[in-house]
Amino acid sequence: MKNLYFRLLITLAVSAALFCNCLRPIPPQTWTLKRAFPSARKDPTMDVYHGVAVPAPYRWLEDPDSAATQAWVAQQNMCTSTFLASFPGRDEIKTRLTNLMNYPRYSAPRKKVRYFFWKNDGLQNQSVLYVQQTLASQPRIVINPNLLSSDGTVALATTAVSENGNLLAYGLSQSGSDQQEIKIREIDSKRDFRETLKWCRFTSIAWKHDGTGFFYNRFPDPNTVAPEDRTNYNRVYFHALATPQSQDKLIYERPDNKELGFVPIVTEDGKFLVLDVYHGTDPKNRIYYRPVQSAAPFVKLLDAADARYDFVGNIDSVFYFNTDLGAPRGRIIAIDTNNPALANRRTILPESRDVLDYVALINNHLVVAYMHDVHHLLKIYKLDGTFVREIPLPALGTVGSLSGRQDDTEMFFSFTSFLFPSTNYRYDFQTNKPEVFQKPKIDFDPSGYETRQVFCYSRDGTRIPIFITHKKGLSLDGANPTLLYGYGGFNISIKPRFSVFTLVWLEHGGVYAVANMRGGGEYGEAWHQAGMLDKKQNVFDDFIAAAECLIANKYTSPKKLAIRGGSNGGLLVSACMLQRPRLFGAVVCQVPVTDMLRYHKFTVGRYWIPEYGSAEADKKQFEYLYAYSPLHNVRPGLDNPPILVTSADTDDRVVPSHAKKFVATLQEKAAGVNPILLRVETKAGHGGGKPTSKVIEEQADIYAFLFKIFQIPYTAPR
Repeated sequence: MKNLYFRLLITLAVSAALFCNCLRPIPPQTWTLKRAFPSARKDPTMDVYHGVAVPAPYRWLEDPDSAATQAWVAQQNMCTSTFLASFPGRDEIKTRLTNLMNYPRYSAPRKKVRYFFWKNDGLQNQSVLYVQQTLASQPRIVINPNLLSSDGTVALATTAVSENGNLLAYGLSQSGSDQQEIKIREIDSKRDFRETLKWCRFTSIAWKHDGTGFFYNRFPDPNTVAPEDRTNYNRVYFHALATPQSQDKLIYERPDNKELGFVPIVTEDGKFLVLDVYHGTDPKNRIYYRPVQSAAPFVKLLDAADARYDFVGNIDSVFYFNTDLGAPRGRIIAIDTNNPALANRRTILPESRDVLDYVALINNHLVVAYMHDVHHLLKIYKLDGTFVREIPLPALGTVGSLSGRQDDTEMFFSFTSFLFPSTNYRYDFQTNKPEVFQKPKIDFDPSGYETRQVFCYSRDGTRIPIFITHKKGLSLDGANPTLLYGYGGFNISIKPRFSVFTLVWLEHGGVYAVANMRGGGEYGEAWHQAGMLDKKQNVFDDFIAAAECLIANKYTSPKKLAIRGGSNGGLLVSACMLQRPRLFGAVVCQVPVTDMLRYHKFTVGRYWIPEYGSAEADKKQFEYLYAYSPLHNVRPGLDNPPILVTSADTDDRVVPSHAKKFVATLQEKAAGVNPILLRVETKAGHGGGKPTSKVIEEQADIYAFLFKIFQIPYTAPR
């Protein structure tokens, strides 16, 4: 099918160029694109929801393999590439991004007898997994995924090292797909076992400590269930080494509740098998367990699905959890499984003003990352909750990759911020000192830039944080090109992080802003719930308020303000553009969810029903989804700002038909002359595992679009 795609791309080049002949370099702001789009066929398809008829004229674009869809996409890609190529600095932007990206990047080490870490030399398409016996030893390659494909589109999606540090189970993903195949490697010999485990997606692997095999979760053989059930009936199996998958032992299933999923965990002492039981993206989960060696039924320790319970670890029969039960900002509790009654549960760390983001059990202490106004504080406590110390951090930023074992006297973590490249630290519990373990060197001097955090107020008075990064000495004259990023959903917190791709924007006087809206987890579960289901409009209001704040404080103006978001963030920026089209000067909408009436019908879309709701199942949910669904709220005569929508042909999380139908609808109904562009990547998915080369190409196109729209001439740094 891919060969058909490329044949169509070639044969349609001439006709596509005719559609795009107006895209040659032309005077700024006279795009004359209104009728330049390749028209999409309209069908009379109609859906009816609770008595309301809803037209679906571009339903045919949901079939990615049809010749008509592929021809239309090829034309769209040609129009987009022609438009972007007309910006004379596009190649120079790509060169600069390539140079910025070309520096060694390391993950923080993780210890399983030996030390394991990831490294990318700079421009490798995929990072390489290494092992070293001690921190002073010479590292050796465990597996190099760059050797698994010529174009870097095979990625390692899951890795799990056995307790003795000798075996690796790893999941391979093709072209960014969430689908994986699990292989097993003997680390020292680099010899792979013969078996391959299929039908894995969002799979977790938990080794038995005797090294004879591992527990893992997977879906059924797709040929044994109806198409709509291919992401249902998740099950937990035990795989014994050197045996075919057909002999795997079923450990747990719930045919009575086919939508439940499972994450198997073997406790660090090797005694218990814990199951984290979840339903889609709902943070409320359940916890079951039993002894690893037992075949007895699982004990349903927490089965009410009344809160989030993140398993931290155990000391013998005592299990520790980070939970939001009765504590929206989180607390740590201990449950003795020998006496688990509610009255006997102990609160180790109560809820505080700051959000308890995550916690690890290291050196028989609780190492806690708190989130204070969306930046981390790192603190250490005894197991009884006694405060020990706070670990100083270099800036307002984010702690990640926290690793260490219960009896270790050392731990590792990474730290990053908008102007602070991800740096790895080693902390010694005996000296109580954090020391830089690995520090990157990049072709950028951050000393001339600054990040500040400001707060604005949303429509209902809610206080919304915004991080703003720019050159020092910025003139607040309303003339600065500004890029505002947001997400706002699924309890995901958008914390400070470093990205080389924003640097080219900053170098040219651009302002980079990140808004932290409701729907995320920045202020706990209550903050999340205030931006989900029927309260989703709060998220759009928060983002619009952030944009208005940047304008009111003279950072920028509507004509100089671009907004950007991906996935759920693509839903955000597309909805905000439609609600306030004159507030923005440009829109970058990546892998978006735009069809809120049918999203649950594709791949893993049904996982998102706890977050969004279902138009089919509930009339009230239909009403609020229909009220903001971007696909269904494009008004005839819309004068839209310039918009670039990106997607990928093998995205099996947010299927590309969301982007295709939305762009077709915009191009049909828009009355203005601003560009409406679609960029569909090939052999790429939702983003995970995307090769570095493809990432650079995509980012170069995004910034070429913004530079062209805002008439920013590109100049190479001196």
